[in-house]
Formats: sequence, C-alpha cells, structure tokens
Amino acid sequence: MDTKKIEALLKHVKDGSLSIEEAIDRLKHLPFEEISVAKIDHHRQIRTSLPEVIFAPNKSTEDVVRIARLMLQRNGRFLITRATEEIYKRLNLSEAKYFPESGIIFFGAEEQKKGKVLVVSAGTSDMPVAQEAQLTASYLGSHVEILCDVGVAGIHRVLNYLHLFGDSKVIVVVAGMEGALPSVIGGLTDKPIIAVPTSVGYGANLNGFAALLTMLNSCVPGIAVVNIDNGFGAGCLAHKINLLSCQG
Repeated sequence: MDTKKIEALLKHVKDGSLSIEEAIDRLKHLPFEEISVAKIDHHRQIRTSLPEVIFAPNKSTEDVVRIARLMLQRNGRFLITRATEEIYKRLNLSEAKYFPESGIIFFGAEEQKKGKVLVVSAGTSDMPVAQEAQLTASYLGSHVEILCDVGVAGIHRVLNYLHLFGDSKVIVVVAGMEGALPSVIGGLTDKPIIAVPTSVGYGANLNGFAALLTMLNSCVPGIAVVNIDNGFGAGCLAHKINLLSCQG
C-alpha cells in the first residue's frame, strides 16, 4: 500500500479540504501491493464490498502462505478456498479454521451475522460444494443455515422443511446428477434461488455439465445459476443479496 498517499489523504481530511466521502473514494483506487508472485488487492472490499480471496489450486504452498500472511498483516483476515492440509499446517495459526471437506481456511470472519442465507444440498456427495457456499457467506457476515440430503429422489424430504424457506433472504441450492432440485424449490418459495451444479454423477452427467444445462433451462423464474462446483461464487452472491434484503 502507498502509505504516503494515505497520509496525505488523512492530512486533507483533518484540515477540512477533503471530506471523508471523498477520501474513501480516492482510497478505492490506490495501488495494490505487488510481490513477486501476486498483486494483492487490499482495497477490493472498499470497492466491491467483498475482500480478495486466495484460490489455492495451482499455487505452491509457500506462495499461498505468503499471500495469506500479508493479507492478515494488512487487513487482519483472509479466506483461502480449495486449500490442503499442508497449507493449513504451514500457516501455523491456531485461530485459523480449516474445513477439510470443502478445503476452506479462514481467519478473522465477521462476527456480527446478518439476515439469513439457507444452503440446501441435494445429496451428501454434494456437501463439499455446499459447505464452500455456507462458509463463504458466513465468513463475509451472513447468518447461514444448511439443509442437506433432500434431493428429488425422496422429494417428501424437502416438503418436511418448507418452514425453513420462510425467513430466508436467499436460498442456495446445490445439486449434481440431473440437477433438478433448484427448480423444485423454486416452485415452492418466493425467495431468490442461486443454483449450483456439481460434478457429482454418472457418465452422462458429463462432470456437471448435464446439471448445469438443467438449471439454465429451468422453467421456474427467478433462478440464478453459477458455474459447476462454484460454491464460493454462490456464497458471495448469496451474501450480497442477503445484505440488500436486510437493508430493505
């Protein structure tokens, strides 16, 4: 971060030549922190309301740990997705939380939870992606509840939990195989639905492509679809919708 520019902005705020709103607007566009392997965008949350997150695959353990420690030093928090146990051990932070099923590691989650996001998983095999959505939204500051193993093969299970839909601001529905569950739930509630296809399924599932097409072709209006296995993206979108609903 450019500390000289920040000090100059503070000086102008103190002498009254610059309003707080104007200073924040300028802070949004300050340079990122450049290191040999990354350009860390510490001010992303100011611009977009969502902080930068570390995507671990295809990065070395050393690089992931280095980036996480810099984010912790500057902002007091970090979130890593698709992480390994080796990364968690190398961080050597007892207060960091690690969830092996989804590969999420975070430190410094928002303590004050708002609204309600409901994450629904069709099957137990879909839980890693569902948990990624759950933990992402929770880390960002949403109150999240999760309902698992209520796929369409036993549709009566969904009907037994309709009461959970009522006070939810947004529902994330995670499903593999043919991906029909978001359409079923979308026909039972007035809440916005975020559909997440997973790569779970037999051969013709095509690693989630069949579920993706089913969700994109849903006849139920008001369903948004994210990419295959993208629980993180669904969690971010759910959090944004949840906050807007709370403000309204």
